[in-house]
Amino acid sequence: MTGLCLEKILKSIGIFLSAVSSNRYLIEFLEVGGVLTLLEILGLEKIKEEDKKESIKLLQVIANCGRKYKELICESYGVRSIAEFLAKSKSEETQEEVQVLLDSLVHGNPKYQNQVYKGLIALLPSASPKAQQLSLQTLRTAQSIMGATHPSIVACVLNVLRTMHLEVQYEAIELIKDLVNYDVCTALLKGLVALLIPPVKETSKLQPKILSDSTVLQLTAHLPVFLQQAAAAKAIGVLARGNNSLAEEMLHLRVVHSLMAAMGNTDHSNSQRQASLTLEYFVQMFPVVEEHVRKSMGEELYKLFLSNAEDLYMKIDSIQADILAANEVNVTRALNLGGLSNSNMGFYLGPRDQEQRAYITHFQEDVKGKE
Repeated sequence: MTGLCLEKILKSIGIFLSAVSSNRYLIEFLEVGGVLTLLEILGLEKIKEEDKKESIKLLQVIANCGRKYKELICESYGVRSIAEFLAKSKSEETQEEVQVLLDSLVHGNPKYQNQVYKGLIALLPSASPKAQQLSLQTLRTAQSIMGATHPSIVACVLNVLRTMHLEVQYEAIELIKDLVNYDVCTALLKGLVALLIPPVKETSKLQPKILSDSTVLQLTAHLPVFLQQAAAAKAIGVLARGNNSLAEEMLHLRVVHSLMAAMGNTDHSNSQRQASLTLEYFVQMFPVVEEHVRKSMGEELYKLFLSNAEDLYMKIDSIQADILAANEVNVTRALNLGGLSNSNMGFYLGPRDQEQRAYITHFQEDVKGKE
């Protein structure tokens, strides 16, 4: 049945299942295959979106009745059906109802919570920005419940940074902030630093178009690999400001070299801006970084950088951009020679540590205000 008839039936069932003494009605509904029917409705193309939304609400009611009912939904291949519907749905309101259902299924469901967790990860490459956003939000909850991470989560989350939707990027960075507290921390940091220098095969796609296509600037502004580069620079800055140990670890991954290379990417101004802001933090926090950056940039460029890191990309010329892109800064060598232990931390952080931290707090608030 379709149309108004189905909508009325689903709403009527909902009234019975939501009643105070609903247990008998619930059992009868389940015995006749109610869960399977609701899940099948989600996959039928001819069914209206509003009817599918009612099916989701009924599944919410069933899941909220307890653990054995959540298990029944999962045993009926419910996670797959629900996740696929979330990815395909065109209604944000309906997608939010699906998120509520998935959140319910991941709580108090130890037997199948890993299945829900994997289903959320599988949603990350979705073509729907809203589905990505909601999946990332729910993944944060699921990850705290799961404890252990799935090996694929790092690559999936880093790929989400290619999005041009800022609300999705925000949720991805929030999840990254959580994931650095788990066993994937090193892999995540390495991945973020690697994204600062896109593979040649990705950027070379632009070269044949430069002479023949006058719209090449529009193309480069939204090239996914450059969006990902800018988001990675932003994420690195967020992590470094929030945890000094992570900042130190990234120094050993040659993050300074990679940030300067991103600052030289004249094809994408936001990459230059985000990388410059993050590098400014490292320069402020670590005198050893300041020394190497000053030497590599030269006095003129370094003064421009210090005067206004955020707007540096608008002031540099092509030669200065090339200097940044081709830099050979290697702070790691200096760190390995001197070490970054508690005994010599004062040298690397500088004597004005408290003043620097006060500056950083002000810097964060200022950046948030501008964004």
